[in-house]
Amino acid sequence: MKNMKRIAPLCILFVLFASIGFAANDRLQVTIYNDNKALVNEQRVIPLKKGVNEIRLTDVSARIDPTSVHVASLTDPEGTRVLEQNFEYDLVSTSRLLEKYLDRQIKVVTRDGTTYKGTLVGTAGGVIIQNATGGTTVLKKEHLREITFPSLPNGLITRPTLMWLIDATKSGKHKIELAYLTEGLNWHADWVLSLSKDDAKADLDGWVTLDNRTGMTFMDAHTKLVAGSLHRAPPPPRPVSYQVLRKEAGAAREPQVQQRTLFEYHLYDIIRPLTIRNNQSKQVQFVTCHQVPVKKRFVLDSGRSYTRSPDNRQKGKAEVQVLFTNDRKSGLGIPLPAGVCRLYKADVDESKQLIGEDRIEHTPMDEDVTLTAGKAFDVVGERVKTSQKVLGKRSRKETWRIEIRNHKREKVSVHVVERLDSAYGGGEWEIVNESQHHTRKTANTVEYLVKTPARGKSQITYTVIYRW
Repeated sequence: MKNMKRIAPLCILFVLFASIGFAANDRLQVTIYNDNKALVNEQRVIPLKKGVNEIRLTDVSARIDPTSVHVASLTDPEGTRVLEQNFEYDLVSTSRLLEKYLDRQIKVVTRDGTTYKGTLVGTAGGVIIQNATGGTTVLKKEHLREITFPSLPNGLITRPTLMWLIDATKSGKHKIELAYLTEGLNWHADWVLSLSKDDAKADLDGWVTLDNRTGMTFMDAHTKLVAGSLHRAPPPPRPVSYQVLRKEAGAAREPQVQQRTLFEYHLYDIIRPLTIRNNQSKQVQFVTCHQVPVKKRFVLDSGRSYTRSPDNRQKGKAEVQVLFTNDRKSGLGIPLPAGVCRLYKADVDESKQLIGEDRIEHTPMDEDVTLTAGKAFDVVGERVKTSQKVLGKRSRKETWRIEIRNHKREKVSVHVVERLDSAYGGGEWEIVNESQHHTRKTANTVEYLVKTPARGKSQITYTVIYRW
């Protein structure tokens, strides 16, 4: 119980499931990457006779990469050889049937019930039929009601099909291993950050959205999600380390999603099965964290906050940012996959209101997350170059004044960010005079923290010399 009291912020990884109470089908594993690609691993049992066999599999992805297919017998790996492999994707369709039946007999019925029989001699915009006496009839596509073909031409199939010629030395049922890459299967994270009344804490909910456009349904699949940019040239590496994220929350609770490293990426292993249907977008909860410490700040950035007015003054409104740290102390400390984050806050009647949205990039542990909610209505900035002087062929001096006007009923602190490389990139700069001390953030960026009273204003000035 003492441990329970010490843990205020709490992060729980949720199971992504399709059927509660059933174990994932280890015969079918799907690893989904961020770039609309997935690796399918499955085991199947097929009957083989001694000698050469033709095997056809129809329940495979229509967007398979046939050059990536791997197949091997697990029953008799030494005595079984794949002699030939083909991916047949010449599917039945009206246009393909018409192409196959050029110079052959067909029957056509139009919308008004008229029947035409003859040789198909053209398909541009509809059908062109030549009858037995040599007469030719042109029928537009929109006038057709029914087309009858005597039989299905050879080479056309109803579903994408993998075909192998397998030479087996042992007859019977063989367990085979099949792996292939496919396009059309993608995932991304969606986040919801709900701020507390005082903007000091927030609840963070993460959702995973799976989108299946492969042409097939993956039933009860053991699903893994990989976060990171995978280079496609080498084969996907196998996981070499296994580390389960565990966070105590009073009573013992088994982890429902296992997060671990995979080479230089992060992998989220979903324990329970997922059924990912074709042409389906599935969204399931992934992680939830309560009472995460956050900070709200106002930012005036010379690189993006201002617009130039006719009198050569730069005016703008301060950005409102929400920051939190992805560490265990904050109740997080897990690699956060990239996704759009919506920010909400409760109104006086407790209804949630959208206050902005931003994107979270792939964020490792112990890194900060900065979300821009939007522009502050009541915090205004004005930036003016008050003087400039050429000191020589390769040097120049400028003086700037930044004024902050606060129309809020409480005082605010504004982070004034000045970028000193826009006009003289590649050179050196030196601040020789300033109204308050700056903090150097990067090689060409400084920041002033300016405290501004309620319904008041404040300003800073600085003089910089550029040399190039």
